[in-house]
This record gives sequence, C-alpha cells and structure tokens, in this order.
Amino acid sequence: MSNWRTHLRWTGRAASLTLVLIAAWSLPAWAVLESTPAEQVVAQLVARIFEQTHYNHRPIDESLSRQWLHEYLEYYDYNHMFFEKSDVDEFGTRYGDRMGESIRNGDLSPAYEIFERFLKRAQERKTQVERFAASTFTFTEDESLVVDRHELPWPADEKESTNLWRLRVKFDILQERLGSAKPEDPAKTVTTRYDRLLRSFKEFDANDVLQAYLDALAHSYDPHSDYMAAPSAENFNISMKLSLVGIGAVLRSEDGYAKIVSLVPGGPAAKGGRLKPNDKVEAVAQGDGPFLDAVGMKLDRLVQLIRGDKGTTVRLKVIPAESADSSKREIIALVRDEIKLTDQEARAKILTVPEPGGKSARIGEIDLPSFYADLKGAGDAKSTTRDVVKLLAALESKGIDGLILDLRHNGGGSLSEAVALTRVFINDGAVVQVKDTRGFTRVLRTPAPESDVSYAGPMLVLTSRASASASEILAAALQDYGRAVIAGHKSTFGKGTVQSVVELDQYMPSALREHKPGSLKLTIQKFYRISGGSTQNRGVIPDIRMPAVADSMDMTETSLKNAMPYDEVEPVPYQKLDKVTPVLAQLDKDSQVRVAASPEFGYIREDIERYQKQQKDKALSLNEGKRRAEKTADEDRAKNRKAARAARKTPKFPEVEITLEALISKPAATAVQASTQAKTADLNGEEEENKDPSAPDVYRDEAARIVADWISLIPRGQAAIRSRSASDDSLVP
Repeated sequence: MSNWRTHLRWTGRAASLTLVLIAAWSLPAWAVLESTPAEQVVAQLVARIFEQTHYNHRPIDESLSRQWLHEYLEYYDYNHMFFEKSDVDEFGTRYGDRMGESIRNGDLSPAYEIFERFLKRAQERKTQVERFAASTFTFTEDESLVVDRHELPWPADEKESTNLWRLRVKFDILQERLGSAKPEDPAKTVTTRYDRLLRSFKEFDANDVLQAYLDALAHSYDPHSDYMAAPSAENFNISMKLSLVGIGAVLRSEDGYAKIVSLVPGGPAAKGGRLKPNDKVEAVAQGDGPFLDAVGMKLDRLVQLIRGDKGTTVRLKVIPAESADSSKREIIALVRDEIKLTDQEARAKILTVPEPGGKSARIGEIDLPSFYADLKGAGDAKSTTRDVVKLLAALESKGIDGLILDLRHNGGGSLSEAVALTRVFINDGAVVQVKDTRGFTRVLRTPAPESDVSYAGPMLVLTSRASASASEILAAALQDYGRAVIAGHKSTFGKGTVQSVVELDQYMPSALREHKPGSLKLTIQKFYRISGGSTQNRGVIPDIRMPAVADSMDMTETSLKNAMPYDEVEPVPYQKLDKVTPVLAQLDKDSQVRVAASPEFGYIREDIERYQKQQKDKALSLNEGKRRAEKTADEDRAKNRKAARAARKTPKFPEVEITLEALISKPAATAVQASTQAKTADLNGEEEENKDPSAPDVYRDEAARIVADWISLIPRGQAAIRSRSASDDSLVP
C-alpha cells in the first residue's frame, strides 16, 4: 500500500540501492522492520477498543497477554514446525506477561522481533528441505509422521527439529507420488512449495506484520473478532457485495494452505456441491491451463487467482476434508459467475412420499440458503419472509400434507427476517433474547403479520453442522415451542454471537488522517433461546439425529480456539404449542430402524469409522506399499458402492418444483413444473469416473419419510396447510 511505509533499521554495513532492488524479495538478515507512528496509534486504538467495547470487557492483563503471544506464534507456525521450544520459552519470558503494557505504550517491538525470528527459522527449514529433498528415500521403512501437530509441543531442540523435517519432507514427497496423475518430479514440487512459502513471508512489510499481530489479539478475545488492515477491510467489503464475481467461497490461511471456511449460498461452489468447508486448496488452474501450486501462497494473491471474469472457468485441486486418505486429491472445475441475491432465494418442491400402509403423502420442501433482506427497499422489497409466504401459498394450493424446512446450508443472515419468519409457524410470541455488552437483555418477538398465510401442519426442520447464527435462532424457537421436529447432524454450528464493524479512521488524529488504519470486527452481543440457554458453543441439538462424518470433524464453534462459553439467562414466558411431544418417540424409533437398515447410511457409518480411526491414530505411515494398498482399497470401495447403487435401482421420490420467478408471472396454483436434474457441461473430465450421480440425498429423503410417518399418525384431511385460527392447535397433535 502506498500509504504505508516500510521502515528499515540497518544494523550492519549499508548496502547499495541496486543490491536491495536486485534482492527485493529476500530481506537481508541485517534489515529489521520497524513500526511507523501511525501504526503505533492504530495499535493503541485497537487495544483500547477491545478492552472497552468487546462483549467480555476483558483487559489485556497477564493472562490475555500470554494467550495473545501464543496466538501470534501460531499465526506463523500453526503446526509447531518452525520455532523450537527455546524460541517459545524466550518469547514467553520476555513478552508473555507484558504485551498489554507494551501495546498501550505504542510499543510494537514484540511483533517485529518474533517475525524476524520466524524468518530466520524459515530460512533454516528451507535449507533442510532442499537437503532432504535431494536425498534418496526408499519409502519401505515403517516410519510415520503426525501431520497435524497443532496440539503437540514445539520441537525440544535442533536434533528433534531436524528429524521432524526429514520426516515431513519424506511425507510431502510420498504424498506427491501417491496423488500426482502426472510424472512430475515430486522432490522439485516440494522444494518449490517451501521456497514459495518462505518468499511470501519475506514479502511481508510492516503493515502485514501489524495485521498479523493485531489479528492475533482479536482472536484472543474470540474467534469471530478480527482486525482488518486496509487491504483486508477492502476484501471484506467486496465479499459483502452481492455483485461479486467469483466462485462464492470464503477462505482463510492455515499452515500454508488456503482452507475453505464457508460457501456463499447461490454461488458456483455451493451450487456445484463438491467443494466443502474444511477442504484445502492445493493448486489453481485457469481453464484448461496448467496448475499453479498454491501452498505457501499469500492469501490475497490466491484470491485474485480464483476471482475472474464472469463465464470463465477456474479449476481447484483440493484436499477433501472428509477423506480418510490424506493423499487423495480432487479436481473441481467451477465457472465464475456473479453472485446475486436471486441465487440465495428460497425455493420449493413438492415430494410424493409413500406412507406406511401404502398411501402417499404430498410433502412440501422449502430450501432456505440464507436469511436475506433488501434493507434499502420499500413496499414489496425483497424479504425472506415474504418469499417463504409466497411459496407456502403455492404449496397450499397443491394440498401438501406436511412440510420440510431445509436449513442445512444456511449460515445465517438477517436476524430480523429469522424473527419474522418464525411468526409464520407459531403465530405471536417471543423468539430470541439478545444480551449486550452492558449486560442488558431484550426479547425479540414476532412482528405483526403482513399476510394471513401461516402453516399449522406437520413440520420438520432439517439442520446440519453448517446451520449457523440466524438459522439456529429459528430452529431453536420452533423446538422450544414444540412446533417442529428438528432432525439432522449431531448439532448445528453453535454461533450465538453478534459482531459489529468499527471503522478506525474516525478515531485517528488529524495529523495521521492520510493513513488508512483499517477496521475492527468485534463481538458485541450474544443470543439466548427463550428457554434460557444460549445457542453459543452448543448449537441446536436435533430431536432426531442422523449419522454424519461432519459430526467427527472440527468444523463447529466448539472446535474454535477461545470460543465464548455456553451460558444461560432467565427464560421468558411463552406458550408451548407442543405439537411434537405426542409423536416424537414413535417418529424417532421408526427413523432409527430405517437408518440402521439403510445401505446409504451404512456407507456413512463406514466413513465415520474410518475417519475416526485416522484421527485417533494421528500418525500417517510413510511406507509407500502400505499407503498404496490403502489407496487401492478406497478406490475399490467407491467403485463397489457405485455398482451397488446401480444394482439396487432405488426409485427417487417424484417431485415438482416451484420457483419464485414463476410465481411472479403466474397464479400460485399453476406456478409449478416438473423438476429436472440440472445438467452441466463436464468441465472436469479427469474426475468423471469418480462421480456417482445416483448417490441420493439421504438426509432429505429420510426427513421426508419422517414427515410421512407423522402424517400417517393423523386422521386424513387434518394435516393440510391452512390459515391459522384458534382451533388449529387441536387439529395437529
């Protein structure tokens, strides 16, 4: 950034400008970064705002200072591979208890001195990588490596560190041998990767170091608070705009890899269905061009490679999070597109599902990817609640017997829309409690209805580990009222906090206004259910649980460091509808019997067992013969499943689709059409053999069967959708 200066303190002989320019990417050992007066002021502002404005009001005392130091060390060395124990102990002694005192005085020397030590260690490790990569590995010994060393201590000494890096290089080369489709030189690929990693850190300027240092402070308070220097703040603002052209994925850097944090509803990645949260991006290619290794690449550069013109193709080589085989790679081709609000709209289907006894039930399904609202609109402005009401009216016209509300991919959005939508299902009542930094708790209630349409029939809310924030509020309210059965993964995500963005330029002294200080995203509120418990760090526990590999993965609030704890407030008075209690035990029993007998859920249980075993073992074998045998077994397993599905020929539920676009131009009663399987050009030929389009959506299908079971327990004609009246509660148990 032109508005930020990188200052160098020369501690050795002066060098000519020509030499500096020639070696611009490689800072000499005797060049040390220093902070500017503006950066010192920014740091003091950030510290003061966190102490005074964050929900916890926690001072940067000795305890938080030690926590902050650990976060900052792990910013550079997440897997405890670069630093040695002596480094960590030294920094702990020098800075551990007084980082709060230092930042209040505008002293940023800990940030730069730790960064300089990291660069020194990174250069040493790169030299080791080159030496080990040049050696000859046989891959026949029974050696192993714990790849995820995040919870393990830093190497005790140079000897332990050297052996650790020997094993790491051997592991990386073996991964290339196992995963590469082309006969490239694995040793060269690995060496180039670590060279790029070192180079990216050597390109850091004072602003990058400040970003890392203050972001580590923010994460010491909670995982959703961030410091965003000017470039990061700009990217954050871009990501909030619905006109962004790209693939619709949120990334963060972790151990040299770009990790998928979440997918934007309606974006190409979410529509494609193959890219998942926690997947890691290893390489990027433009169209049919060659792959560029992305390990060690600065995140902002990688983002620029993934973004591009509308209609162009980007290919990602990813390490799948759910794969038990760490050498597995998937090539995912995505066509860049404009991510519009219409792509995040609610949509509906009508499924025809067999009931016990031979009859069939008509079940409405509303897929709600996010809670959206046009805050600047008026009159008939875009609104989640209005759209769902329109879809419900269309479903009513077709006489559905039950309803599924699919929140599996809903990461949140507008809180007011989540509260408003609740009224469609419970009529009037409290929905959620919000507690602020002053300790004041207020209750949000359903607003006055804009329409007479409401739904009183059997209802199931389908959730997953990705259901978060506003979607958890809706699911929790419907569960507390006993209005709907909640079914899905072990729990929802568990994000029960609210963040606010503070622009720092308004606080800068007038003499420093030309500098761009960036912004803060900090936690200021917390959500609580009307029954008193928080959704924070616990999520919503389903009434009926279905097994999922995601339940064993670190992908929820509980897995995030420094996550704010679960707690409770006083419950508020509310009238329980209790439609679920009379039928829940029977519905759960019948579902568990089906799930236990289902071949598809059997596959999921096998995958869970394999994933858990890998996580328990932690260490991965470096014996190539053993690893290839495991890889062959995984490939055979996938082929056998594909063949078994083809042999079973399990019929899919007949369905019709209802779109909001059609409702605009046609009456609700006629705005339905036969649903067709979306067909896209195969942009990824090398992966086609691994696809299995016959794999069903087992969670949606089981949810539909649960609702069909519920309908079978109700006298015919009493489960249909209708306008709510005083007598409705007696019609549905």
